[in-house]
Amino acid sequence: MTLVPYLTAADEQKTKPTQHSVKELREIGIQPNILICRCERKISNSDKNKIALFCNINIKNIIQAVDVDSIYELPTFLNAEGLDSRVLESFNIKSKNKANLISWNKISLIKSKPKYSVNIGIIGKYIQLKDAYKSLIEALSHSGIRNFAKINIKWIDSEKSLNKKPNFMDLNGILVPGGFGKRGINGKIKFIKYAREEKIPFLGICFGMQLAVIEYARNVVGLKNASSSEFSIKNSENIIGLMTEWKKGNKFIKRSVNSDYGGSMRLGSYKCKINNFTLAKSVYKKNIINERHRHRFEMNINYEKLFKKNGLIISGRSPDGKLPEIIELTNHPWFLGVQFHPELTSQPLNPHPVFNSFIEASLEKKKNNE
Repeated sequence: MTLVPYLTAADEQKTKPTQHSVKELREIGIQPNILICRCERKISNSDKNKIALFCNINIKNIIQAVDVDSIYELPTFLNAEGLDSRVLESFNIKSKNKANLISWNKISLIKSKPKYSVNIGIIGKYIQLKDAYKSLIEALSHSGIRNFAKINIKWIDSEKSLNKKPNFMDLNGILVPGGFGKRGINGKIKFIKYAREEKIPFLGICFGMQLAVIEYARNVVGLKNASSSEFSIKNSENIIGLMTEWKKGNKFIKRSVNSDYGGSMRLGSYKCKINNFTLAKSVYKKNIINERHRHRFEMNINYEKLFKKNGLIISGRSPDGKLPEIIELTNHPWFLGVQFHPELTSQPLNPHPVFNSFIEASLEKKKNNE
């Protein structure tokens, strides 16, 4: 893949960057078979001929990748350019079938002409660099497509928004994503509280789930000093902590502020057992699921009875029953916290059920408000 930039002042495209890129490859013994050329405008035949001549590549194998409104238009565009057929020919593979792009064309149509729209507030502290939430953005987009809806993301800085009253008439759903460290937690907890009290659909992912548990402990259960050992707050009751901090009873072993975190992160796919007659079960429609994890702190299972008594239930847990994976509220239309990262397995043609259900609930909330 190379770049063919367009210079407005000269009103022409420049092929030199592509020529130099191929030259560098050939100097280390690599001769490209196909070039995919990123460009703002379509490449003229004369420029294609120039690239083919100086790069020693068949002109049919010079594929232009012009900027599109949505990345999901690319499969159709690259098919029209003949990329798939040229790749097959390069490997001497013959195919009797034509590419089936019905689903991709449907996605492009929904993206360009959605039936509905929904406003989702993402409460984060890395929002200045939105690529930090790229997988989350795409997962929401996937479920927006499934629900024929345009997702309007409202970025809310969890630090700067602490002293501002949120406009909930503008938010149909609230999402608190993953993260590390105590910076910005008060702003996130504030929005979790409003989502709970105002019956706004809420999704907490990883760190977002842990903060939802802390908010509920402080404001409903009555554990005023509820916290996480990650924050190292003096005299706090850490209902969230490392598995290595657990001991008998419902307390955590105190951890030094400078404790070594080496080897303490839970990474990769883990099984989760879901309880019947719960929101989680209605979302997944399965008893056992596999989800990807990336975290080191856990909710202490020893607090389960206390939370259940006050309306927060653990609806999904590890097969051995020791690690809470999903929490939800019994007196809320849609309030779910997951310890794993469902956004990492969402796909355009197969969006994740958690996000599908969250968007459905948010659309319903908007409908009820209108």
